[in-house]
Amino acid sequence: MAWNQPGNSGKDKDPWGNNNRGGRDQGPPDLDEALRNLMGKLGLGGGKGGQGGSGGSAAGGIPSKVVGLVVVLAIVVWFIAGFYTVREAERGVIQRFGAYHAEVTSGLHWRPYFIDNVTNVDVNNVFRQETGGFMLTEDENVVRVELAVQYRIANPRAYLFNVENPDASLSQITDSALRYVIGHNTMDNILTVGREEIRQQTWEIIDRLVERYDVGLRVIDVNFLSARPPEEVRDAFDDAIRAQEDQERFVREAEAYAREIEPQARGRVRRLQQEAQAYKEQVILRAQGEIARFNELLPQYQAAPEVTRQRIFLETLEEIYQRNAKIFVDVEGGNNMMYLPLDKILEQHGRNRPVSTNLPLLPSSEQIGQPSTAGPRSSQQDTTRQPVRTSSRGG
Repeated sequence: MAWNQPGNSGKDKDPWGNNNRGGRDQGPPDLDEALRNLMGKLGLGGGKGGQGGSGGSAAGGIPSKVVGLVVVLAIVVWFIAGFYTVREAERGVIQRFGAYHAEVTSGLHWRPYFIDNVTNVDVNNVFRQETGGFMLTEDENVVRVELAVQYRIANPRAYLFNVENPDASLSQITDSALRYVIGHNTMDNILTVGREEIRQQTWEIIDRLVERYDVGLRVIDVNFLSARPPEEVRDAFDDAIRAQEDQERFVREAEAYAREIEPQARGRVRRLQQEAQAYKEQVILRAQGEIARFNELLPQYQAAPEVTRQRIFLETLEEIYQRNAKIFVDVEGGNNMMYLPLDKILEQHGRNRPVSTNLPLLPSSEQIGQPSTAGPRSSQQDTTRQPVRTSSRGG
Protein backbone atom coordinates (compact mmCIF):
# COMPACT_ATOMS: atom_id res chain seq x y z
CA MET A 1 0.00 0.00 0.00
CA ALA A 2 1.35 3.45 -0.91
CA TRP A 3 2.33 5.81 1.83
CA ASN A 4 -0.30 8.32 0.91
CA GLN A 5 -3.15 5.87 0.24
CA PRO A 6 -6.45 6.71 2.12
CA GLY A 7 -7.48 4.44 4.94
CA ASN A 8 -4.15 4.38 6.70
CA SER A 9 -5.67 5.93 9.85
CA GLY A 10 -3.67 9.07 9.51
CA LYS A 11 -0.41 7.27 9.97
CA ASP A 12 0.88 7.58 6.50
CA LYS A 13 4.66 8.03 6.32
CA ASP A 14 6.34 10.17 3.75
CA PRO A 15 9.85 9.37 2.35
CA TRP A 16 11.43 11.96 4.64
CA GLY A 17 10.26 10.13 7.83
CA ASN A 18 7.59 12.71 8.82
CA ASN A 19 3.93 11.99 9.33
CA ASN A 20 1.22 14.35 8.27
CA ARG A 21 0.04 15.05 11.76
CA GLY A 22 -3.38 16.51 12.14
CA GLY A 23 -3.99 16.04 8.47
CA ARG A 24 -1.56 18.85 7.61
CA ASP A 25 0.95 18.43 4.75
CA GLN A 26 4.23 19.98 5.99
CA GLY A 27 6.34 19.20 2.85
CA PRO A 28 9.95 17.87 2.71
CA PRO A 29 12.31 18.41 5.66
CA ASP A 30 14.88 21.21 5.83
CA LEU A 31 18.36 20.31 4.39
CA ASP A 32 20.13 22.19 7.13
CA GLU A 33 18.34 20.13 9.69
CA ALA A 34 19.25 16.92 7.93
CA LEU A 35 22.91 17.99 7.78
CA ARG A 36 22.89 18.85 11.47
CA ASN A 37 21.43 15.44 12.28
CA LEU A 38 24.21 13.79 10.29
CA MET A 39 26.87 15.82 12.05
CA GLY A 40 25.36 14.95 15.37
CA LYS A 41 25.59 11.27 14.62
CA LEU A 42 29.24 11.70 13.61
CA GLY A 43 29.93 13.50 16.86
CA LEU A 44 30.89 16.76 15.19
CA GLY A 45 28.23 18.86 16.92
CA GLY A 46 24.77 19.98 15.89
CA GLY A 47 21.39 18.37 16.59
CA LYS A 48 17.68 18.95 16.28
CA GLY A 49 16.37 22.41 16.56
CA GLY A 50 19.78 23.91 16.03
CA GLN A 51 21.11 22.70 19.39
CA GLY A 52 24.75 21.88 19.03
CA GLY A 53 26.31 22.69 22.33
CA SER A 54 29.54 24.60 22.21
CA GLY A 55 30.20 23.80 18.51
CA GLY A 56 28.12 26.73 17.32
CA SER A 57 27.10 27.19 13.71
CA ALA A 58 28.28 29.25 10.82
CA ALA A 59 26.91 30.44 7.50
CA GLY A 60 23.68 28.63 7.06
CA GLY A 61 24.11 26.40 10.05
CA ILE A 62 27.38 24.55 9.03
CA PRO A 63 29.51 23.92 12.11
CA SER A 64 32.69 25.90 12.44
CA LYS A 65 34.71 22.72 13.06
CA VAL A 66 33.83 21.43 9.61
CA VAL A 67 34.84 24.68 8.03
CA GLY A 68 38.15 24.60 9.89
CA LEU A 69 38.81 21.00 8.91
CA VAL A 70 38.15 21.76 5.26
CA VAL A 71 40.42 24.78 5.41
CA VAL A 72 43.21 22.75 7.02
CA LEU A 73 42.88 20.00 4.41
CA ALA A 74 42.97 22.58 1.63
CA ILE A 75 46.11 24.17 3.08
CA VAL A 76 47.82 20.78 3.36
CA VAL A 77 46.92 19.86 -0.21
CA TRP A 78 48.08 23.28 -1.44
CA PHE A 79 51.39 22.93 0.39
CA ILE A 80 52.05 19.41 -0.91
CA ALA A 81 51.18 20.44 -4.46
CA GLY A 82 53.85 23.14 -4.29
CA PHE A 83 56.75 20.68 -4.41
CA TYR A 84 58.38 20.08 -7.80
CA THR A 85 61.59 18.57 -9.17
CA VAL A 86 64.05 19.94 -11.72
CA ARG A 87 66.12 17.23 -13.39
CA GLU A 88 69.89 17.39 -13.64
CA ALA A 89 69.98 18.36 -17.33
CA GLU A 90 67.30 21.05 -16.88
CA ARG A 91 66.91 24.48 -15.41
CA GLY A 92 63.64 25.77 -13.94
CA VAL A 93 62.22 29.15 -14.91
CA ILE A 94 59.78 30.56 -12.33
CA GLN A 95 56.93 32.85 -13.39
CA ARG A 96 55.05 34.69 -10.63
CA PHE A 97 51.61 35.79 -11.77
CA GLY A 98 52.81 35.22 -15.35
CA ALA A 99 55.91 37.43 -15.14
CA TYR A 100 59.53 36.17 -14.99
CA HIS A 101 60.70 35.83 -11.40
CA ALA A 102 63.83 33.63 -11.09
CA GLU A 103 65.70 30.54 -12.24
CA VAL A 104 66.46 27.44 -10.20
CA THR A 105 68.93 24.63 -10.71
CA SER A 106 68.34 20.89 -10.54
CA GLY A 107 66.89 19.31 -7.40
CA LEU A 108 63.72 19.38 -5.24
CA HIS A 109 62.10 22.80 -4.80
CA TRP A 110 58.87 24.32 -3.48
CA ARG A 111 56.71 27.08 -4.90
CA PRO A 112 53.43 28.62 -3.85
CA TYR A 113 50.94 26.82 -6.00
CA PHE A 114 48.53 28.95 -8.09
CA ILE A 115 50.97 31.85 -7.63
CA ASP A 116 54.19 30.62 -9.23
CA ASN A 117 54.46 28.57 -12.38
CA VAL A 118 57.67 26.67 -13.22
CA THR A 119 58.84 25.68 -16.71
CA ASN A 120 61.72 23.21 -17.01
CA VAL A 121 64.15 23.89 -19.86
CA ASP A 122 66.75 21.36 -21.06
CA VAL A 123 70.11 23.17 -21.12
CA ASN A 124 72.55 20.23 -21.43
CA ASN A 125 71.39 18.16 -24.36
CA VAL A 126 72.44 19.05 -27.90
CA PHE A 127 69.72 19.54 -30.50
CA ARG A 128 70.08 19.25 -34.26
CA GLN A 129 68.42 20.93 -37.21
CA GLU A 130 68.91 20.38 -40.94
CA THR A 131 68.16 22.75 -43.76
CA GLY A 132 68.75 22.66 -47.48
CA GLY A 133 67.32 23.10 -50.93
CA PHE A 134 68.12 24.40 -54.39
CA MET A 135 70.02 27.68 -54.28
CA LEU A 136 71.40 30.10 -56.84
CA THR A 137 75.17 30.64 -56.96
CA GLU A 138 77.13 33.74 -57.86
CA ASP A 139 77.73 32.51 -61.42
CA GLU A 140 73.98 31.90 -61.87
CA ASN A 141 74.04 28.13 -61.47
CA VAL A 142 71.64 26.07 -59.41
CA VAL A 143 73.03 23.78 -56.74
CA ARG A 144 71.39 21.70 -54.02
CA VAL A 145 72.98 22.25 -50.60
CA GLU A 146 72.26 20.61 -47.25
CA LEU A 147 73.47 21.91 -43.90
CA ALA A 148 73.09 20.63 -40.32
CA VAL A 149 73.30 22.81 -37.21
CA GLN A 150 73.92 21.54 -33.68
CA TYR A 151 72.91 23.87 -30.85
CA ARG A 152 72.17 24.06 -27.13
CA ILE A 153 69.93 26.31 -25.02
CA ALA A 154 72.25 28.81 -23.32
CA ASN A 155 69.77 31.30 -21.80
CA PRO A 156 66.45 29.76 -20.63
CA ARG A 157 64.82 33.14 -19.96
CA ALA A 158 65.60 34.45 -23.47
CA TYR A 159 64.59 31.10 -24.96
CA LEU A 160 61.13 31.27 -23.35
CA PHE A 161 60.23 34.94 -23.55
CA ASN A 162 62.26 36.80 -26.21
CA VAL A 163 61.08 34.90 -29.29
CA GLU A 164 57.81 33.10 -29.85
CA ASN A 165 59.41 29.96 -31.38
CA PRO A 166 63.21 29.92 -30.99
CA ASP A 167 63.72 26.63 -32.84
CA ALA A 168 61.81 27.82 -35.89
CA SER A 169 63.66 31.14 -35.73
CA LEU A 170 67.01 29.32 -35.76
CA SER A 171 65.90 27.31 -38.78
CA GLN A 172 65.02 30.49 -40.66
CA ILE A 173 68.30 32.13 -39.63
CA THR A 174 70.26 29.11 -40.87
CA ASP A 175 68.46 29.03 -44.20
CA SER A 176 68.96 32.76 -44.72
CA ALA A 177 72.69 32.61 -43.84
CA LEU A 178 73.27 29.61 -46.09
CA ARG A 179 71.53 31.22 -49.07
CA TYR A 180 73.54 34.40 -48.58
CA VAL A 181 76.87 32.52 -48.54
CA ILE A 182 75.95 30.30 -51.51
CA GLY A 183 74.87 33.38 -53.47
CA HIS A 184 78.35 34.89 -53.01
CA ASN A 185 80.32 31.82 -54.18
CA THR A 186 80.76 30.15 -57.54
CA MET A 187 79.57 26.65 -58.20
CA ASP A 188 83.07 25.26 -58.75
CA ASN A 189 84.17 26.64 -55.42
CA ILE A 190 81.12 25.16 -53.68
CA LEU A 191 81.60 21.70 -55.16
CA THR A 192 85.39 21.45 -54.80
CA VAL A 193 87.71 23.39 -52.52
CA GLY A 194 85.41 25.97 -50.92
CA ARG A 195 83.34 23.72 -48.67
CA GLU A 196 85.20 24.51 -45.46
CA GLU A 197 85.22 28.23 -46.20
CA ILE A 198 81.46 28.19 -46.84
CA ARG A 199 80.92 26.33 -43.58
CA GLN A 200 82.89 28.89 -41.59
CA GLN A 201 81.17 31.86 -43.21
CA THR A 202 77.72 30.37 -42.57
CA TRP A 203 78.58 29.68 -38.94
CA GLU A 204 79.75 33.26 -38.39
CA ILE A 205 76.55 34.71 -39.86
CA ILE A 206 74.36 32.38 -37.76
CA ASP A 207 76.18 33.35 -34.57
CA ARG A 208 75.83 37.03 -35.38
CA LEU A 209 72.08 36.79 -36.06
CA VAL A 210 71.40 34.61 -33.01
CA GLU A 211 73.16 37.15 -30.83
CA ARG A 212 71.28 40.04 -32.42
CA TYR A 213 67.83 38.47 -31.91
CA ASP A 214 68.81 37.10 -28.46
CA VAL A 215 66.96 33.81 -28.89
CA GLY A 216 68.84 32.17 -26.01
CA LEU A 217 70.60 29.56 -28.18
CA ARG A 218 74.28 28.81 -28.75
CA VAL A 219 75.44 27.11 -31.94
CA ILE A 220 77.96 24.34 -31.22
CA ASP A 221 78.78 23.09 -34.70
CA VAL A 222 77.79 23.52 -38.33
CA ASN A 223 78.19 20.58 -40.72
CA PHE A 224 78.21 21.05 -44.50
CA LEU A 225 76.50 17.81 -45.50
CA SER A 226 76.42 17.80 -49.29
CA ALA A 227 76.45 20.01 -52.34
CA ARG A 228 75.53 18.61 -55.73
CA PRO A 229 74.41 20.05 -59.03
CA PRO A 230 71.12 19.21 -60.72
CA GLU A 231 70.81 15.76 -62.24
CA GLU A 232 70.96 17.12 -65.81
CA VAL A 233 74.55 18.34 -65.44
CA ARG A 234 75.73 16.06 -62.66
CA ASP A 235 78.05 13.94 -64.83
CA ALA A 236 79.94 16.97 -66.11
CA PHE A 237 80.42 18.34 -62.62
CA ASP A 238 81.53 14.94 -61.36
CA ASP A 239 84.24 14.93 -64.03
CA ALA A 240 85.31 18.41 -62.95
CA ILE A 241 85.48 17.32 -59.33
CA ARG A 242 87.57 14.27 -60.22
CA ALA A 243 89.94 16.46 -62.23
CA GLN A 244 90.29 18.81 -59.28
CA GLU A 245 91.01 15.90 -56.96
CA ASP A 246 93.62 14.55 -59.39
CA GLN A 247 95.25 17.97 -59.49
CA GLU A 248 95.45 18.10 -55.72
CA ARG A 249 96.83 14.55 -55.64
CA PHE A 250 99.53 15.39 -58.19
CA VAL A 251 100.48 18.48 -56.22
CA ARG A 252 100.80 16.45 -53.03
CA GLU A 253 102.88 13.81 -54.81
CA ALA A 254 105.16 16.51 -56.22
CA GLU A 255 105.59 18.05 -52.79
CA ALA A 256 106.39 14.63 -51.34
CA TYR A 257 108.94 14.01 -54.10
CA ALA A 258 110.50 17.41 -53.46
CA ARG A 259 110.74 16.66 -49.75
CA GLU A 260 112.43 13.36 -50.61
CA ILE A 261 114.89 14.74 -53.19
CA GLU A 262 115.92 17.85 -51.30
CA PRO A 263 117.74 16.04 -48.45
CA GLN A 264 119.53 13.84 -50.99
CA ALA A 265 120.63 16.87 -52.98
CA ARG A 266 121.82 18.58 -49.82
CA GLY A 267 123.77 15.44 -48.94
CA ARG A 268 125.43 15.35 -52.37
CA VAL A 269 126.31 19.02 -52.07
CA ARG A 270 127.88 18.41 -48.70
CA ARG A 271 129.78 15.39 -50.02
CA LEU A 272 131.11 17.36 -53.01
CA GLN A 273 132.17 20.15 -50.70
CA GLN A 274 134.01 17.70 -48.50
CA GLU A 275 135.63 16.03 -51.52
CA ALA A 276 136.71 19.41 -52.86
CA GLN A 277 138.14 20.31 -49.50
CA ALA A 278 139.97 16.99 -49.33
CA TYR A 279 141.33 17.45 -52.88
CA LYS A 280 142.47 20.93 -51.97
CA GLU A 281 144.31 19.66 -48.94
CA GLN A 282 145.78 16.80 -50.98
CA VAL A 283 147.11 19.13 -53.64
CA ILE A 284 148.53 21.44 -51.03
CA LEU A 285 150.24 18.58 -49.23
CA ARG A 286 151.57 17.15 -52.50
CA ALA A 287 152.98 20.52 -53.48
CA GLN A 288 154.55 20.86 -50.08
CA GLY A 289 156.07 17.38 -50.50
CA GLU A 290 157.47 18.31 -53.91
CA ILE A 291 158.98 21.42 -52.40
CA ALA A 292 160.54 19.40 -49.59
CA ARG A 293 161.86 16.84 -52.11
CA PHE A 294 163.33 19.57 -54.27
CA ASN A 295 164.95 21.16 -51.26
CA GLU A 296 166.54 17.82 -50.37
CA LEU A 297 167.56 17.10 -53.98
CA LEU A 298 169.16 20.46 -54.64
CA PRO A 299 172.26 19.94 -52.44
CA GLN A 300 172.84 16.51 -54.01
CA TYR A 301 172.58 17.95 -57.49
CA GLN A 302 174.98 20.68 -56.63
CA ALA A 303 177.42 18.09 -55.28
CA ALA A 304 177.13 15.58 -58.20
CA PRO A 305 175.16 17.05 -61.11
CA GLU A 306 175.79 14.21 -63.60
CA VAL A 307 174.84 11.39 -61.24
CA THR A 308 171.79 13.24 -60.05
CA ARG A 309 170.69 13.98 -63.61
CA GLN A 310 171.06 10.30 -64.59
CA ARG A 311 169.07 9.20 -61.56
CA ILE A 312 166.25 11.60 -62.34
CA PHE A 313 166.23 10.37 -65.94
CA LEU A 314 165.93 6.75 -64.87
CA GLU A 315 163.15 7.50 -62.39
CA THR A 316 161.27 9.36 -65.09
CA LEU A 317 161.57 6.42 -67.50
CA GLU A 318 160.34 4.04 -64.83
CA GLU A 319 157.29 6.18 -64.26
CA ILE A 320 156.57 6.38 -67.99
CA TYR A 321 156.92 2.62 -68.51
CA GLN A 322 154.51 1.94 -65.67
CA ARG A 323 151.76 3.77 -67.54
CA ASN A 324 152.32 2.19 -70.99
CA ALA A 325 151.66 -1.28 -72.33
CA LYS A 326 153.94 -1.00 -75.37
CA ILE A 327 157.74 -0.96 -74.94
CA PHE A 328 160.47 -0.53 -77.57
CA VAL A 329 163.84 -1.96 -76.54
CA ASP A 330 167.05 -0.88 -78.29
CA VAL A 331 169.16 -4.03 -78.72
CA GLU A 332 172.74 -3.59 -77.67
CA GLY A 333 175.41 -4.26 -80.22
CA GLY A 334 173.11 -3.94 -83.21
CA ASN A 335 171.03 -1.58 -85.23
CA ASN A 336 167.72 -3.23 -84.52
CA MET A 337 164.94 -2.26 -82.10
CA MET A 338 162.81 -4.88 -80.34
CA TYR A 339 159.07 -4.29 -79.85
CA LEU A 340 157.41 -5.79 -76.78
CA PRO A 341 153.58 -5.91 -77.13
CA LEU A 342 152.93 -6.32 -73.45
CA ASP A 343 149.18 -5.74 -73.76
CA LYS A 344 148.78 -8.71 -76.11
CA ILE A 345 151.07 -10.89 -74.05
CA LEU A 346 149.14 -10.15 -70.89
CA GLU A 347 145.84 -10.95 -72.59
CA GLN A 348 147.10 -14.36 -73.80
CA HIS A 349 149.04 -15.57 -70.78
CA GLY A 350 147.66 -13.52 -67.92
CA ARG A 351 149.36 -11.17 -65.59
CA ASN A 352 152.54 -11.91 -63.63
CA ARG A 353 153.61 -14.94 -65.80
CA PRO A 354 157.01 -15.28 -67.47
CA VAL A 355 156.78 -15.24 -71.24
CA SER A 356 159.37 -16.73 -73.65
CA THR A 357 158.92 -15.98 -77.30
CA ASN A 358 160.85 -15.17 -80.40
CA LEU A 359 160.12 -11.53 -81.02
CA PRO A 360 160.75 -9.91 -84.37
CA LEU A 361 163.52 -7.44 -84.64
CA LEU A 362 162.61 -4.00 -85.78
CA PRO A 363 165.06 -1.70 -87.46
CA SER A 364 166.38 1.08 -85.36
CA SER A 365 165.67 4.65 -86.05
CA GLU A 366 169.07 5.03 -87.61
CA GLN A 367 168.36 2.26 -90.14
CA ILE A 368 164.95 3.48 -91.24
CA GLY A 369 165.18 4.11 -94.95
CA GLN A 370 168.56 2.23 -95.31
CA PRO A 371 169.17 -1.32 -96.55
CA SER A 372 169.75 -3.85 -93.84
CA THR A 373 173.39 -4.92 -93.38
CA ALA A 374 172.80 -7.31 -90.54
CA GLY A 375 173.57 -10.93 -91.36
CA PRO A 376 172.08 -14.08 -90.13
CA ARG A 377 174.37 -13.96 -87.19
CA SER A 378 172.82 -10.78 -85.92
CA SER A 379 169.38 -12.23 -86.15
CA GLN A 380 170.50 -15.40 -84.51
CA GLN A 381 172.21 -13.43 -81.80
CA ASP A 382 169.13 -11.35 -81.12
CA THR A 383 166.73 -14.25 -80.98
CA THR A 384 168.82 -16.08 -78.44
CA ARG A 385 168.51 -13.34 -75.87
CA GLN A 386 166.94 -14.00 -72.55
CA PRO A 387 163.12 -13.86 -72.47
CA VAL A 388 161.60 -10.65 -71.33
CA ARG A 389 159.67 -10.79 -68.05
CA THR A 390 156.70 -8.47 -67.92
CA SER A 391 156.24 -6.30 -64.94
CA SER A 392 153.06 -6.53 -62.88
CA ARG A 393 152.97 -2.76 -62.74
CA GLY A 394 152.42 -2.46 -66.46
CA GLY A 395 149.15 -1.05 -67.49
